[in-house]
Amino acid sequence: MRKLTRHPVTGKNSLRHWTRIVHPLRVAFNFAVIHTCRYLPSLRLKNCLYRLVGMKVGRDASIGLMAMFDIFFPELISIGDNTIIGYNATVLAHEFLIREWVTGRVEIGRDVMIGANTTVLAGVSIGDGAVVSACSLVNRDVPAGVMVGGVPARLLAEKKL
Repeated sequence: MRKLTRHPVTGKNSLRHWTRIVHPLRVAFNFAVIHTCRYLPSLRLKNCLYRLVGMKVGRDASIGLMAMFDIFFPELISIGDNTIIGYNATVLAHEFLIREWVTGRVEIGRDVMIGANTTVLAGVSIGDGAVVSACSLVNRDVPAGVMVGGVPARLLAEKKL
C-alpha cells in the first residue's frame, strides 16, 4: 500500500493549480538542476546537485544517465548508500489527478538496484538489498532483499540473485 497525502482541489483539474502548489521559480530551479543531472557523467557531481534540490542521496549512490526525478517535490525522495538507479529510470513523489493531487515519500534503501526504464511512484518504499528489474512499474512497497519486476512489479525471487 502506498503512503500518500491527499490534497483536494475544486474546479479545474489539479494540474491547472500547480503554480499555487509549488512556487514556479522553485520548479524552474529544480527542473534545471535535475535535467542537467540527466546528462552529467560525474556521479559525485550529480549527487551534490541532487542534494542541492533537497533529495537525500546516500554515500556511493550511483544514478545512471537520463534518470528523472520529481521536479515538484524532490525533497520527498531519499536514496540509500551504495544504491544504483539505472538508465532512464523515473522516480515520482507526486501525482496530479482530476479532483486532487497527492504526495508521498519515496524511500529507496541501501544496496538497492533499480533497473533501466523503471518507474517508481509516489509513496513507495524499497527495502535494503532489493532488486527491481528493468522496465518495471513500482506501485507498492518492495520488501528488503527480494527481486521484483513487471508492470506492475510483482515478486520474482525471495532472495536477491
